[in-house]
Amino acid sequence: MTRTALVTGAGRGIGRGLALGLAAAGWSVGLVGRTRAHLDAVADEIRAEGGLAVAASADLVDRLAVLDAVARVEADLGGVGLLVNNAGVIEHDELPFADDDVEDMWRVVETNVRGPMLVTHAVLPGMLARGGGRVVNLASGAGVRPQPVYSGYAISKGALSRLTTVLDRQYRDRGVRVLDLAPGVVRTDMTESMPVHDDRESWTSIKDVVELAVAFGAGELDELSGRWVRAGTDTPASLRRDAAVIVERDARTLRLAYIDDDDPVA
Repeated sequence: MTRTALVTGAGRGIGRGLALGLAAAGWSVGLVGRTRAHLDAVADEIRAEGGLAVAASADLVDRLAVLDAVARVEADLGGVGLLVNNAGVIEHDELPFADDDVEDMWRVVETNVRGPMLVTHAVLPGMLARGGGRVVNLASGAGVRPQPVYSGYAISKGALSRLTTVLDRQYRDRGVRVLDLAPGVVRTDMTESMPVHDDRESWTSIKDVVELAVAFGAGELDELSGRWVRAGTDTPASLRRDAAVIVERDARTLRLAYIDDDDPVA
């Protein structure tokens, strides 16, 4: 597999941390996002440490812009072996569904679902042609547990986790591995702007997020393809230790819980 990673939303926050961490682990990194100045700043940081980086700005819900950005990254760095779908947004207001603005909720769903779908769709043919690759989708507990507010965000992250299982089912036999990586609550501009975190004292370290992404990129967690891990509680060592049990119990994946083996919807 090629040692080129493409990270979306790489100009700030978790995306920046992942891009720097992957570069430090020896990956060439394509930085994709909306704001070119932010991407260029991260690319400069990577190059200052002797790494390879290319910045390609794009609106990630624009199909043609995404195709162009992926083409630019692959032209300069080679085929993408690891895709990190990190870019995402959240609603402007912390409100329950009936009180929220449907257009704002849809903006969140479109960004957080259409974006990863378009980027993955652009990268996947090359991965398949080369015999495989890895995709990391930045997940959230909001996608698997009912939430009192931020409905659009919860809906989008649930859909993203379903994308993870779909890709695993369809392309596992062709060498593609896909992981839901929930970053916990990392201190970023986005999380600090959320009232729900006003009194938070404990934050997930970006180093824990990077550690899991680097381990997956190295093939250490391939057995968990199609499943869900969380930074700050899981580590590469704990996941390797528990992988057989997780797979045996079909745990850490988005699915319907059945009454029993005879449940008619099973």
